Formats: sequence, structure tokens, C-alpha cells
Amino acid sequence: MSNFSRRLLMVAAVAGAALTLASCNQGGGAGGASPDAMTMGRADAPVHMEEYASTTCSHCGRFAVDVFPAFKAKYIDTGKVKYTFHEFLTPPEAIAAAGFLTARCAGKDKYFSVIDALFHSQEEMFRTGDARGTLLKVAQSAGMTEAQFNACVSDEKAATALNARVEKAIKSANISSTPTFIFNGKKVKEGEMTMEELDAAVAAASKK
Repeated sequence: MSNFSRRLLMVAAVAGAALTLASCNQGGGAGGASPDAMTMGRADAPVHMEEYASTTCSHCGRFAVDVFPAFKAKYIDTGKVKYTFHEFLTPPEAIAAAGFLTARCAGKDKYFSVIDALFHSQEEMFRTGDARGTLLKVAQSAGMTEAQFNACVSDEKAATALNARVEKAIKSANISSTPTFIFNGKKVKEGEMTMEELDAAVAAASKK
């Protein structure tokens, strides 16, 4: 077994063992917020959109690549929507956890660019089965060395913190599906959203 495989087993034990119920497109409930979730957009925007997503969820990947850029340009960049991204783990949980750990290690200013790169690399990773190579490539594109990447995905403290964030989503926010979208505290949809659905959700939230 390679050192990377051993590290991922450790990550799985720390950050994913209790989260095997998480998977794309299963049932869920009302949303919630974590104080250390990552955000973008104007802090006092009239609409707050929250997304619970996993870097190994194909539905999340499709939304991130095909829909989110247009939504960001139309609403987040113009100050109409504050966006919060909540980390969640779907199978294989260890790979998803390693992706989130890498994004956190890259720093707040690079967090969303790493998440975006992970979603854009998702198809390649699934096709080749080379999780380490894909994750390392993304880490290096964010300025991390291989040694820094190895240390990052081996960080038990960070994995425990990730586990706590996801467990909060499951227990407190009643999230069990990715992606899940919440607008101004109200769950709007579990599963991918189209731009038309997003337009309608923003319009509805703006009226309240």
C-alpha cells in the first residue's frame, strides 16, 4: 500500500467513517450555517444562498462547471447574493475529505479556486482512478509543494475539524444530500438547479 493510500485511510477513519449515509440525491431537511463555512459576495446582500456540496459528487460537479459561473456573474459579483459553500462528504469520502483539506491548506484567498479546479478535474479523476495524481496537480496549481500536500492530507486535526462541520450539517441542518440549496434559510432544492430555477429562487427570496 502506498503512503498516500495510508493517508487516505487515516482521513477516512477520522473524517468519513460516521458519514456513510451521505450520498448524492437522497432525502434531507432544513438548512443551517457553519461559522467557518466559506463565503463570497457582499456580506449584506439581500439574498443569502447556501450550497452543501461534495467534491466527489458528480451532480455537484456538473452544477459547478455548467451553471454556477453564470450564476456567480449575474448575482454574486453584482452584490445581489451572498454565497456560502458548506463542505459535505460523499463516497468515496476519503477522496472528498482530501479535496477539502487541500482547499483549506491553500488558504482562504485560494479556497474557491481550488474547489473549482477539483470540480473541473472530477471527470478525469473518475476516469483514470488516479485520485492522488489529480489532487496533487490541483494542489500544485495553487502553489503547494508535494511535501505540503502530503502533510495537508495527513493533518488529523484538520480532518477532525472537517468531520465536525459535516456532522453539524447532518445533525443540526439535517442535510443528507448533495447538492442542497438554501435561500434565506429556506431549503429550495436537493439536486442540481438550472439557471432558470436559480432566477426564480432569487426572485422569491428577494420578496421576503
